[in-house]
Amino acid sequence: MTQNRARTVFLLAHTGRPAAIRSAELVVKGLLNAGLGVRVLEAEACDLPLPGEVELVGEATPQCLDGCELLIVLGGDGTLLRGAEFARASGVPMLGVNLGRVGFLAEAERDDLDKVVDRVVSRAYEVEERMTVDVVVHRNGDIVHTDWALNEAAVQKAGAEKLLEVVLEIDGRPVTGFGCDGIVLSTPTGSTAYAFSAGGPVVWPEVEALLMVPISAHALFAKPLVTSPDSVLAVEVLPHIPPGVLWCDGRRTVDLPPGARVEVRRGAVPVRLARLHHASFTDRLVAKFALPVSGWRGAPH
Repeated sequence: MTQNRARTVFLLAHTGRPAAIRSAELVVKGLLNAGLGVRVLEAEACDLPLPGEVELVGEATPQCLDGCELLIVLGGDGTLLRGAEFARASGVPMLGVNLGRVGFLAEAERDDLDKVVDRVVSRAYEVEERMTVDVVVHRNGDIVHTDWALNEAAVQKAGAEKLLEVVLEIDGRPVTGFGCDGIVLSTPTGSTAYAFSAGGPVVWPEVEALLMVPISAHALFAKPLVTSPDSVLAVEVLPHIPPGVLWCDGRRTVDLPPGARVEVRRGAVPVRLARLHHASFTDRLVAKFALPVSGWRGAPH
């Protein structure tokens, strides 16, 4: 039984994808053959061809990772963000294998599965912490909702017919107000996600900062803003307009009534990511977006 093994890895996969099922089978086989234990959610196990040695857990709670050394996630961006929820709550580092399109949170691609298993078995990986944001929603002075995000908190209009009217605030001072489709409040990790699609800057992960990026704003001054990581960003939804909606990492949502105030600050709990490579973020950016770099000669030696 895996309970008797010295080391245990938790596996999370997008079982709706055939590629994830095949990848999970290979990873599980490699880890078990090397003497490591593997733990999987019972709800996912029925879709995966798993040997009897795999440990199954029923409830998808942070406690299901107790005693695990690592969380391996197989899937696209949505699955990786789901894995980040487990990683943050448990403190267990997450190692993502990209089976989707871009996968900036992933450390490896599907062709690297053998290498992933070898690195995990030999503990040839490093762990880095990624900044998160804590999110608080106020209404009439009362806290009505709290949340967090690894990529971004997005304040958006709830319907297609009318703009969202907002006033932006940084560190207790108003900055500007306008009608828009929404505002993205992002971490550096999220700068290549929704904030990037909205026209925000790419921020290197080691840069500690917060981003405020308007979406389709009707205003002359509606540029992306980059602030100190210790700043408090706020978006106030004006009281005379239809309600909006708050999305955290595109996974968790809550309605924003007219007059709601959304505050975002540096998160108290980071997400820990396992890293296999020392490649620069620049190389990762070029590879993920297939950027044209032909003709580059580099600095003279």
